[in-house]
Amino acid sequence: MTFVERLRDGGHPLIGMWVVSGSAYCAEICAGGGLDWLLLDCEHAPNDVTTVLPQLQAVAPYPVDTVVRLPVADPVLIKQFLDLGATTLMVPMIESAEQAAAVVAATRYPPEGVRGVGAAFARASRWNRTADYLACAHEGIGVLVQVESRAGLDALEDICAVEGVDGVFVGPSDLAASLGHLGRPEHPDVVAAVEKAITTVTAHGLAAGVNAFAEPLARRYLDLGARFVLVGADVVLLARGSEQLAARYRSTTGTE
Repeated sequence: MTFVERLRDGGHPLIGMWVVSGSAYCAEICAGGGLDWLLLDCEHAPNDVTTVLPQLQAVAPYPVDTVVRLPVADPVLIKQFLDLGATTLMVPMIESAEQAAAVVAATRYPPEGVRGVGAAFARASRWNRTADYLACAHEGIGVLVQVESRAGLDALEDICAVEGVDGVFVGPSDLAASLGHLGRPEHPDVVAAVEKAITTVTAHGLAAGVNAFAEPLARRYLDLGARFVLVGADVVLLARGSEQLAARYRSTTGTE
């Protein structure tokens, strides 16, 4: 079952974490942790096609879904990551139905879309060992668009109506900045906007996703109907864990 199929099947919400270290070693560690999905981030992390490839290979043996977030809605990058073997893409900063439709078109071969044809060179087709890959490739591809600005919220109804969009992920951090609350994604105005977006997306029959590291807020969004939620990140866990370790021993050895 693909990630998108799991979003649609009405089962439990899918809980995931960011993998932003750019490390296949860290990705594999996280893949074995029991989470539903991992987000390999190319927008705010030191990742590109050459670093995402070994991470996809490292997590492949594990029972976890992998989503790749692109740095920008670029059809060339979409083509490259699909050829690499990414099956679910998240595309940031979508602010109109036209932008969402262009993303979907970039994931489809002509005549339905504009994806360039290079299956013989692609890991996705197992180098043309997958029968009828060109004809059925779109069936295994998931498209998640990210709404994270006031303009995106204003266009949300139209974005949800775009055929081929499988889910909408609300980005609280950029949304907070857009709403005048930079660095405060838990501000009541931001939370209210996220909640309204989740309700709107769900009402259109799509899966709503969101990022929420604070557990009470994550559970609040889950109770509202969010289907895929990011609740942590590899580098954040490492940063806070190392700080806690240092603080614990400094307090007992007098080295503060």
